[in-house]
Amino acid sequence: MSHTHMISLDAAALRGWPLPSHEGDKEDRGHVLVLGGSREMPGAVILAATAALRAGAGKLTIATGASVAQLVALAMPEARVIGLRETADGGFTHEAMAELDPLADKVSAILIGPGMQDEIGTAELVRALLPRLAGASVILDACAMGIILNPDLPDDAPPFRFEQAVIVTPHAGEMAHLTGNTKEEIGANPQAMATGAAQTWHAVVALKGARTIISAPNGDMWQHEGGNVGLASSGSGDVLAGIIAGLAARGATLEQASCWGVALHALAGERLAARMGMLGYLARELPDEISSLMAQAALG
Repeated sequence: MSHTHMISLDAAALRGWPLPSHEGDKEDRGHVLVLGGSREMPGAVILAATAALRAGAGKLTIATGASVAQLVALAMPEARVIGLRETADGGFTHEAMAELDPLADKVSAILIGPGMQDEIGTAELVRALLPRLAGASVILDACAMGIILNPDLPDDAPPFRFEQAVIVTPHAGEMAHLTGNTKEEIGANPQAMATGAAQTWHAVVALKGARTIISAPNGDMWQHEGGNVGLASSGSGDVLAGIIAGLAARGATLEQASCWGVALHALAGERLAARMGMLGYLARELPDEISSLMAQAALG
């Protein structure tokens, strides 16, 4: 799909942009790697990994801190779990690159960031990984988006720009951190903010909010209005990032994975709100809705 104007992500738009279909084995549906987690936030990778599988990814590997790897493995029996050495600030040490490098040629999509801490250490790791991920779809969430600020480089370093386009998934607060604008400025004109960032960073930007804007580096734009306030809760963004990663692993383009991920996430929230009320449903309940939503005839 090629667009020169804003496209609203309603049922008709999604129906006209069907996801890749696969009738083969798990290898055909791609291998997703979720890299993240920390002593304080091990649940983030569990949420994201569960969502990636619910979105249809065929194989799953999780790379997380050694201190929580066994816990994550018990919670995710479907996954291979790799324990990485951790820094005192909650990131991963330089030795993590040696553990991750053999996977670079095997994964279809990689999600980096859920539950990670230590922005400087994470930026160093992402910077080392990106050149090895030319054949994979890359999704950066949470702390991993901090590479855009070059926190690991001198202050006079040139502005960061991705060589190969990736997906970034900021909410307004994260966008403020990454751009230097205020949350109020971003909320007043999210379309311009997302479009400018997409072109400056060479990334597909999914600027999350009640009205989510997805902007591609070439200027293509989509918007989604829907969901409910219950989605603005702890762990919900990890689920969204996992859905996007799972769809990308299956072969969706960065733009399609982002658009479908945003729409499915919102629809899952609407389903839960209809059953349980607008507030109080949990992020871990969202992934269970994804498979049936994708199967609905209305969504293709």
